Amino acid sequence: MSLINNGSNVEQGFEAPRRYLAATAILIGVLMSALDSSIVNIALPSIAMSLQIDSSSSIWIVNGYQVASAAMMLICASLGSRIGEKRFYKLGIVLFTLSSLGCSLSPNFAILVTMRMIQGVSYAIMISVGLGLYRVIFPPHALGTILGLNAMAFAVGTAAGPALGGLIIFYLSWPWLFYINIPLGLLAIIFAFISLGDDEEKGKEKGFDWSGAITSAVALGLMVVVVDQIGSWGNSTLLLCSLLSILLFGIFFVIQIRSRYPLLPLDIFRSRAYTFAVLSSSSMFIAQGMALVSLPFVLQHTYHYTVLESAFIFTPWPVAVAFCAPLAGKLSNSFNPTQISTIGVIFLCLGLGSLALLPEMATVKDFLWRVTICGIGYGLFLPPNNKEMFTNVKANRTVTASGVLSTARTTGQSIGAALVAAVIALLNGLTDSDNTQFAIWVFGIASAIAAISSVASALRLRR
Repeated sequence: MSLINNGSNVEQGFEAPRRYLAATAILIGVLMSALDSSIVNIALPSIAMSLQIDSSSSIWIVNGYQVASAAMMLICASLGSRIGEKRFYKLGIVLFTLSSLGCSLSPNFAILVTMRMIQGVSYAIMISVGLGLYRVIFPPHALGTILGLNAMAFAVGTAAGPALGGLIIFYLSWPWLFYINIPLGLLAIIFAFISLGDDEEKGKEKGFDWSGAITSAVALGLMVVVVDQIGSWGNSTLLLCSLLSILLFGIFFVIQIRSRYPLLPLDIFRSRAYTFAVLSSSSMFIAQGMALVSLPFVLQHTYHYTVLESAFIFTPWPVAVAFCAPLAGKLSNSFNPTQISTIGVIFLCLGLGSLALLPEMATVKDFLWRVTICGIGYGLFLPPNNKEMFTNVKANRTVTASGVLSTARTTGQSIGAALVAAVIALLNGLTDSDNTQFAIWVFGIASAIAAISSVASALRLRR
């Protein structure tokens, strides 16, 4: 039972200090999920050795989390609007904390992968409704500020994951990768149950689109598996699975048109501003995904920097996001958010283009200012664009909008990773001969996709 009265005006948000406790509960969830997405990768060799499994099998410790979260994102958004966003978020944060404990205590590989998949589902629960809850917690004039802090929390968690994972493996052992979630999770649970309150029964969605849920889960999950298995599976298998995923997506949209209770209500796209915000966001995440996946390859394979040097060179990106995202969010409360996000994605486009033009004997300085521009662009784009998405949908579609945004991020980053793998395949692998070709192609394509994002963003300015 909530310790604080549930009464609140959606237009005015919660009163302080309840507002800040509720926001903290969601921000901790975002930080935990971002950390969990990036902290495990560096520890896979140690986990494989400890559990006595081969390296190829250990990949599923990461894949299980990604596939489960991608497959469940739209389903969780739909369930959230039926069960209640506040109740659903509490369920997600409790499940995430318990599954983290389960991961830490896993005695074998099968149980660990199962716990990681439960983590992925709980991540989908939290993220699918978390962003939408900000619209309930904060008044419209403060929405940009909290979305900026949300982007900062995600950037810090993603950036800190590999370094923190390395330190944990060096000084402790792999279960501590998940033990660190326990105190954070307990804090988020306490704040959530104290401050979020209960959902109003009035206005909840009815019914559930089971056929849409099954087709979307299989289509999204299969797409992520295909991306993860590029280079491992044969081309014919990858092509068959890709075509099957595309077919299922087509079937899914037909179901949504005909369904009485659609998983993804297509009327949400009647808003021009919202539709172009989604398109701009999706293409931006593809470009960002390409950059984040390819940058370590470029630094270590093309320019032969060490892992530690590569981590240092990458640092300006999240630092710039941590500085610019809250600033952009605050500015979007007073200025046109579309203009700010368009400027941001143009910066990202220019930063990626400058990385494509790296000199053959690039120095650390050559990388640092280019990576910083990318981080500035990403930080300026995300909070205003997210605000534009949420303020251009009806209140009863807020959870759906949150689910669409989370799906766009997951899908976009997966497509970005697939494009990097495709470039590597076209260049017949990463070799020392003509070593700048990979950087030219991968960052050039990413810059072009960011340019498409900037066009989609700018088209919102037309009225």
